Amino acid sequence: MFTGLITEIGTLRGSQRFAGGRRLSIVAPEMAGSLQPGESIACDGVCLTVEAIDLGQHAFRVAAVEATLRRTTAGAWRRGRRVHLERALAVGDRLGGHWVQGHVDGVARVARAGPGPGGFELWLTVPAALQRYIVPRGSLAVDGVSLTIAARRGPLCGIALVPETLARTRLGRCRSGDRVNLEVDPLARMVESILTQRGHAGIPGTGRTTS
Repeated sequence: MFTGLITEIGTLRGSQRFAGGRRLSIVAPEMAGSLQPGESIACDGVCLTVEAIDLGQHAFRVAAVEATLRRTTAGAWRRGRRVHLERALAVGDRLGGHWVQGHVDGVARVARAGPGPGGFELWLTVPAALQRYIVPRGSLAVDGVSLTIAARRGPLCGIALVPETLARTRLGRCRSGDRVNLEVDPLARMVESILTQRGHAGIPGTGRTTS
């Protein structure tokens, strides 16, 4: 479990193909020394497991399986890419963003990024299957960053980036056509699932079955 508050921006040092996917080596000078093999880490919003630490290079290694490479932007990552990093939430930590699982729901394309009436604005073209979760003032994780939805116009989702977000992430460098990982609010998905199951039980909204 994560909160969408980026701890460090790492750099992809290299990747190596293996039978089930691709191993990624990421340089993270501030974080690498405190990581432990087996712990979870969000890389651009993708929850991955630390396999090994290279203290000499201030780097760590993770593995992304084929399903992850297909479902997220990870399959297109190349050496030198800057990657948002966040360690898993520890019990007792402050929840500064929103609940983020690191389970990417889909990939969006940047429609526009730049100055607007609300400051720096990021407009994303959201896949049709995820548009029902795009609610003004709702939460959305974009490349692992916890953000608040400012507006929706058809398939477009508008987000205003505050100066702190611009300083701590690379979202301010997004350009039209860029692909970004999306994770919708998991609480919204959970509520939708519960209501759907109640409806299938026979009495919408009650959870009781008919006899």
